[in-house]
Amino acid sequence: MSKTVFITGTSSGLGKLTAKHFAQQGWNVAATMRTPEKETELTQYPNIKIFKLDVTNLEQVKTATEQAIAAFGKIDVVVNNAGMGTYGALELAKEEDIDWQFAVNTRGPINVIRALLPHFRQNNGGMFINISSFMGITTAVPLGSLYNMSKFALEGLTEGLYYELKPLNIHLRLIEQGGSKGNNFVESVVWNQNPDITDYDELTSKLQNLMGSRDESQLDDPMEIVNAIDDLATGKSNKFRTVIGNMGNMLMNMRNTMPIEEYMEKMAAFF
Repeated sequence: MSKTVFITGTSSGLGKLTAKHFAQQGWNVAATMRTPEKETELTQYPNIKIFKLDVTNLEQVKTATEQAIAAFGKIDVVVNNAGMGTYGALELAKEEDIDWQFAVNTRGPINVIRALLPHFRQNNGGMFINISSFMGITTAVPLGSLYNMSKFALEGLTEGLYYELKPLNIHLRLIEQGGSKGNNFVESVVWNQNPDITDYDELTSKLQNLMGSRDESQLDDPMEIVNAIDDLATGKSNKFRTVIGNMGNMLMNMRNTMPIEEYMEKMAAFF
C-alpha cells in the first residue's frame, strides 16, 4: 500500500517541488494551498489531491486534514512547509505583520500538528518534518528579528515535541534550509516601513542590496532539500536536524567554535 504525505504550502517553490517528487516516487500526496482554484500543474498527477488550506485558519485546518484522511485512509508523514518572511526594523513593524509572521511560521505548524495528532495516535505512529531555516538555529540576522523569532520558536517547539511524542512512536524532524533557487524568497519578503523614521535606512538599504545581489548560482539547489526530506520520510536518515547548504553549515560551524560575543561581532561587521 502506498504511503501518504501531507504537505503545506504547495502552490510554488519548495512545497510544489516536494509534492511532485513524492508523487513521482509513488506516494499519495495531500497537497495543500490557500488558492487551489489557481493550481494547474499538480492536478495532472493522479496520486495528488489538492486541499484548500490557510494554516492560520483553524476551520480550514480541521476540514483539510479530515478530507485528506478520508481521501487516502491514512497519513504517514506531514511536511510543515508553509511560511513567510517579514524583515526590517522591529520599531517599524505594523502590529498585524508581527502577528502574521508568528501566525504563519509558528502557530500554523502547531495548528496542523494538533489536527493530525489524533490520527497518528490512532495509527500508533507518524512523522512531522518541520521546515525551518539556518536562521532558526545558527544565527539571527540584522533586521530579521521577527523571522528569526518565528523560526527559533519552531525549533523549540519541535525539540520539545520530540520528547513528548517519542513514546507514542511519533517522530519529529527539522530541516534548516537557506535560500534556494526558484523559491522567490526576496520577492515575497514583507519589509517593515515607516517614512517618519529614517534611522534604520542605511542598514535596511545594505541588507536589501545584499539580498538582491545574490544570483541563482549562490543559492542552494532545492532538490538537495527535497532529497533530505525524502531521506527522513523513508527512514534513510534519522537525523533530528538536517542543515542544508554551504552558508548554513558554515555559520553553524562558526557559532559552535567561537565565543558568542566574537561570533556576533563578526556578523555585525559583515553587515
